[in-house]
Amino acid sequence: MALSLKTVNAPHGARWIADAWRLYMRRPLAFTALFAVFLFGALLVSLVPLLGSVVQMMALPLLSLGFMVASQSALLDGPVHPRQFIEPLRTDATRRRALLILCAIYGVAVVFILVLVDTVSDSAFSRLQQLLPKGEAAQADIDAILAEPGVATGAFLGLSLGVALSVPFWHAPALVHWGGHSVAQALFSSTVALWRCKGAFFVYAMGWVVVMVVFGVGTALLLSLLGLQQLVGLIGLPAGLMFSAVFYISLLFTFNDSFGGTPVQVDDDAFTRPDPG
Repeated sequence: MALSLKTVNAPHGARWIADAWRLYMRRPLAFTALFAVFLFGALLVSLVPLLGSVVQMMALPLLSLGFMVASQSALLDGPVHPRQFIEPLRTDATRRRALLILCAIYGVAVVFILVLVDTVSDSAFSRLQQLLPKGEAAQADIDAILAEPGVATGAFLGLSLGVALSVPFWHAPALVHWGGHSVAQALFSSTVALWRCKGAFFVYAMGWVVVMVVFGVGTALLLSLLGLQQLVGLIGLPAGLMFSAVFYISLLFTFNDSFGGTPVQVDDDAFTRPDPG
């Protein structure tokens, strides 16, 4: 499929989020279940000694691409199911190999960032990971670790490197799958696309911050007024699944507006099938 790089204006960032919510509301249970299946699979993989966490990280590019495939299917009134996570691996050998290389590079990069952050923070995050399951019993130790100066430095470093890593990988899996790009070409094109549409992506990022803050504050206030603060924990899990699913759905719309000749198109009033041209 021929793809051409496009530039979009800043307001498109808000439209990406709105379109994602609209599509999610057409198949809320299917998309939520799709993300839940991935989480369950990731949990099983994490039980594998040593390599489990690495494989988890390596699978993230396929997660994003699988949601894009599912979102494309839903836009065309097709099904949404877990097999769409592996659909990109059922293409020709060249694209499959490129996708697996992308996954490997991403997994190694994430592990490198985690090791670097843990080193900078004097293993604070490793110690936190061991204490968090103990809950209130270890709260004093958790507070002491959070007060260490290396924690803030490590968190800032991890966030900065994580954002930098997401730039070349944002569109890369889709460019390989739908555009037939090589690994290097996909990483380069993704970086150029995000730079050319940086205004839209800034609005997109700020839009998600606003959505999360409004939801969090609004939910807390409502439950407080109703005297149901104990339900905050119960709401957290389904809300997390919902927001995560909508976020991954929105990836298709960022790709669609950043490149021409994409699998689907959306107009201002309704979802439409792609232009055969």
